[in-house]
Amino acid sequence: MSVDPTTRRAEQIIGGVLLAVAALLALGCTVGPNYKRPAVDVPGGYRQTSAPDISQASSAPPTAPSIAPSIADEQWAKIFEDSTLQRLVERALANNLDLRIAAQRVLEAQAQVGITRSQQLPSINAGGSYTAFQIPSSLASTNSNGTPGNSFFNGGGPSASAAWNLDFWGLYRRQSEAARAELLASEWGQKATRTALIQGVAEAYFELRSLDAQAAITENTIKARKDSLHLTQALDQHGAGSLADVRQAEELLHAAQANLPDLQRQIAIQENALSTLLGRNPGDIDRGLPIDQQPHPQEIPVGVPSQLLERRPDIQQAEAKLVAANARIGVARAQYFPQISLTSLGGSASNQLNSVFSGANAYWYAAGSISEPIFDGGRIRSNYRLSKAQEQEMLLAYQKTILSALQDVSNSLVSYKQTRERREEQSKQVASAADAVRLARLRYSGGNTSYLEVLTTDTDLYSAQLLLAQAQEQEAGSLVQLYVALGGGWQ
Repeated sequence: MSVDPTTRRAEQIIGGVLLAVAALLALGCTVGPNYKRPAVDVPGGYRQTSAPDISQASSAPPTAPSIAPSIADEQWAKIFEDSTLQRLVERALANNLDLRIAAQRVLEAQAQVGITRSQQLPSINAGGSYTAFQIPSSLASTNSNGTPGNSFFNGGGPSASAAWNLDFWGLYRRQSEAARAELLASEWGQKATRTALIQGVAEAYFELRSLDAQAAITENTIKARKDSLHLTQALDQHGAGSLADVRQAEELLHAAQANLPDLQRQIAIQENALSTLLGRNPGDIDRGLPIDQQPHPQEIPVGVPSQLLERRPDIQQAEAKLVAANARIGVARAQYFPQISLTSLGGSASNQLNSVFSGANAYWYAAGSISEPIFDGGRIRSNYRLSKAQEQEMLLAYQKTILSALQDVSNSLVSYKQTRERREEQSKQVASAADAVRLARLRYSGGNTSYLEVLTTDTDLYSAQLLLAQAQEQEAGSLVQLYVALGGGWQ
């Protein structure tokens, strides 16, 4: 099959254009700064540990020798040994709406990467046309023999067009780089949401179990105070007591009974809050281990601060946003340079269907254009300054996130240590207060003291028991906070 000379000439021109484009792109460059992780001051150890606090500049991920064991290396299921809590966390991870929203944001960012990257590639469109029309015989021309001419015309054929904005200065490559960084930031944001969800469920569950313990303490106190009231009433009836003792016993009983409805209200509110985290309508929450049986390790490995740069999802998210801002400087910088574009159009047209694809009926068109901004009222310059300012903002945000992470860990370390000590001392106070109540009641029953001593010791015991339940919840919660602060929970 012979090739039409016109078609061959078109192929030669197109081939030459493609070679020129390839050479142009090979000589092209990507303007703007390449990202380099900024140096940050990271101490050699945390404030609340015995590790030396030696400041060092870190501009690269931790190397193997600096890796130290950390509780953040563990999966969350190994930290929360209560099987009921584990099931609640699993339900929350499957159904929580905030986490599902974060997942959709990742999908949106993935789509945006595809949209942005498409600008680097040529766009090609194909189509076809067909036209037919008839001229009234009264308007049609006549042939040389006097007969009416052809009054019906038709024609058409396929066509294709292409356009390509050459990325000579790396404008679209920098845009794609920024879009990929934003995708990474959204992925780390999803992980941060996951971590926050696990923390929220665990803390809410521990608070619920503490309220359960306080309600049980109050119910036991009510029962004991009812017995005490019956004793004072019996002694008063037999002349061994007084009406004042009866009234004081009633006062103790009513005080405990008044606390119970409020505790029940708080329990219902906490169950509703947990239900929302689980992604379901408000309802009852399953219970597992009591608050005083939740495991609390005495020693917790925390690793070294430099590991936070890789473990904490909020730090990774902040750095990804910094990468995106850095790439946008290149986008703004490329606006200063000429923009080169190529367009082409080709096809075939004929009024006979069987000759549409004949080389003689082919047509084509190709053009290139270049545009250079001359005057834009300072828009490009201002946009470049804006991108530089935004990059500096993201740099400061990155540095602030690292400082906040170090603060979180230091705060959590001291909280876990001090809440454990408080819980231990509070347990001793409860034991002493319980023995004091026992002795006071014996003395009162024997007529050796007034009921005021029973009232005082009983009030002290009830308050100490409530404080112990709260201290147990704070200790459990501080372990969760330390685990999350060190970067655990999202793996």
